[in-house]
Amino acid sequence: MLATELSKRHWLLILTLTLLTFVLGTSEFVIVGILTDISSSLHMTNAKAGTLVSAFAITFAIATPLVMSATSHFPKRKWMLFLIGSFIILNALCVISTSYIMLLALRMLTAIVTGVLISLAMIVASETIPIAKRGLAVSFVFGGFTLANVVGVPIGTVIAEWYGWNATFVLTTFLGGLAFLASFFVLPNKLRQIRSSMRDQFSLLTQPRILMAFFIPALGFGATYAVFTYLVPILKGMEAPNHSISLILFGYGFISIFSNILAGKIASHNAIGRLRFVFLVQAIVLTSLFWTTNHFILGLANIGLMSLMAILLTTSTQLYLIDLAGIYQPKATGLAASLMPVASNVGIALGSALGGIVYHLGNLMNVTWVGGVVAIFACLLTFLSHRLDQKQKKPA
Repeated sequence: MLATELSKRHWLLILTLTLLTFVLGTSEFVIVGILTDISSSLHMTNAKAGTLVSAFAITFAIATPLVMSATSHFPKRKWMLFLIGSFIILNALCVISTSYIMLLALRMLTAIVTGVLISLAMIVASETIPIAKRGLAVSFVFGGFTLANVVGVPIGTVIAEWYGWNATFVLTTFLGGLAFLASFFVLPNKLRQIRSSMRDQFSLLTQPRILMAFFIPALGFGATYAVFTYLVPILKGMEAPNHSISLILFGYGFISIFSNILAGKIASHNAIGRLRFVFLVQAIVLTSLFWTTNHFILGLANIGLMSLMAILLTTSTQLYLIDLAGIYQPKATGLAASLMPVASNVGIALGSALGGIVYHLGNLMNVTWVGGVVAIFACLLTFLSHRLDQKQKKPA
């Protein structure tokens, strides 16, 4: 009989992996809050400092699946501890970084470590937790990123204001040390190990079903970020007082915590079937902003709903990719686990770019239509995937 309840050991592992993603998320996202401090300290333009963000995202997207494929046979516990140790060293070196080139190189190396650790955390959560509770476990691990945005980034930004941007990396180094200690004592010794070649790994990407599943979260995130990227000018257009914008953004992040909790519930049963309607609702919520932002209170309520819908897809699509890999190429679950984080970065870039094009062509609020249309495409792709799943289950 399969276990359906979580033991104390399970919960300790889930919380440890959540701490790890919180630390990784804080390190990745906090750079946005300290960009101006870095640019003035290193005597460069804000635009040049912004490449630290784009270089991180590009390196993350390209390197993560490559490294996951090349290291799929590594013992997971030792490999994760080595990577967390590397994360600590890289962040400590950022503290003493004195040039743009040095900081850029360190951030790109950190991106590789971050991408691989996130993927490994997802694999460990999905492999060691009872199947009935996988959705809950993975949603908690994803929740580390939400907490990073709500708690870690503001704290890191305040520390930069008080003590300089270097001190923010002292914080991430310290947090990395906590994650290492927790992982050292909690990560299981006997984690599943699969030996496979690079050919086995990348053969997964030749499967049309995997590519379809990849673009579901990419389009889902793209829909949100077509609007979210320009949320500050939208708020200013709503005549939100300048001093209240940071509070509204904090509220947006806080609401996303509940989005993460709901994501786990959606993933618990018929996840892809449920996601079809999630994207449909997301499309309605995003396009509604075109009208509701004419009224301050209605606009804020609509933005709150946008945040609630933003990450409902994460847990379901993460597990879906791993499960599909189990069907089409069981030796490539490591690569499959890396695809959701990569898809999210692709979606963020796609949504921001599409929103930017429409914004510069005319009315700012037209970005809400872009978000709605992209969400409809995500909905259609999810409908198609679900239909193919149902056909596959039917006896020949």
